Amino acid sequence: MKEEQTFTIKQAAEQAGISEDTIRYYEKIALLPRAERKDNGHRVYRKENINTIRLISCLKKTGMPLEEIRPFLAVSADTDPAEYPELVEHLRSHRENIVSQIASLQQVVDFIDMKLEEGRYRGDCSDESQVGVSEKAAGEQISASTVEMSYFPHRAKRASQ
Repeated sequence: MKEEQTFTIKQAAEQAGISEDTIRYYEKIALLPRAERKDNGHRVYRKENINTIRLISCLKKTGMPLEEIRPFLAVSADTDPAEYPELVEHLRSHRENIVSQIASLQQVVDFIDMKLEEGRYRGDCSDESQVGVSEKAAGEQISASTVEMSYFPHRAKRASQ
């Protein structure tokens, strides 16, 4: 009979992509069960523990608070999601929030792109301040200092032509 493979906290942390201190913290707040220990007191982890740590890490990366992650850990990996409609709804709602955040971040990226294209950094990123700016930029020559233009070599070439 093959003995189940075990891992040290260092190995578990490397496999899960988080720090050893984070694993200890998750145990301290009972997000993870206390690890089994060898006779010398060192923690022992199994593949199942590492998979749980990865799930926590993945949900945390989505911005989900640790306390909201807790109910997902109580459900086994092979459970039918239909048995937990409240968790499915929570995940859908969380997904909608993330999609909204992505849209908001895209507006920020668009604003930065516009500023890079203009060669100017002043101004705000409110929706009102951007109305007509791209049309204005497309229709008239934007002046920028030599120092500003040095940051934008592609614009400097166009401006000198």
